Amino acid sequence: MNPEAWVALATVFMLGAMSPGPSLAVVLRNTMIGGRRQGVMTGIGHGIGFGVYAFLAAAGIATALSLHDSTEQILKWGGIALLLWLGYNFLKASMGEVYKSTDDDHGPSDRAGFLQGFAIALLNPKILAWMLALYAPFIEANISTETLFGMGLLGMAIDGTWYVTVATILTRGDGVSKLRAQARRIDAAMGILMFLFAALLYIDYL
Repeated sequence: MNPEAWVALATVFMLGAMSPGPSLAVVLRNTMIGGRRQGVMTGIGHGIGFGVYAFLAAAGIATALSLHDSTEQILKWGGIALLLWLGYNFLKASMGEVYKSTDDDHGPSDRAGFLQGFAIALLNPKILAWMLALYAPFIEANISTETLFGMGLLGMAIDGTWYVTVATILTRGDGVSKLRAQARRIDAAMGILMFLFAALLYIDYL
């Protein structure tokens, strides 16, 4: 991929990590209940899980593209449809209520926090749909293994760094409240970006 594509991919990874949802709720919950250490471990676990997810999704799409010529058209048109669907949902969320996390009486251990972060990254259906749509403009049948690993590592680094930052810095004082206050703007930015990618992918067919 060219440098511009890597920058675009990194931007989407960053906005995706910042988008409020179940992943952020788990990190915030473990940080507020179990302390910064548990929050950091949850963030690290989520980053690793997301990196594994990013690599497997990219490798799976590349393999599908190499099996049959028509797979590319199916994935690209499916990607456009998913991008439009995600864009609509992000914009809809930007006009709704701010996402709120729920608290329990007891926090998890550091190991449990790590496993929770890892699991939520792998089991969140929103991430699966987002990955399938996100990769459509970037992946080709002859993509190298090094590039696939690079995608996974990029996703891992950005996702893990964001959630560790949330656990260490943004939870000080009224940091959590400030983060939640930006939820609508983050969702709106994600929605616009999804529509932009859909448009660019469509133009590529013309």
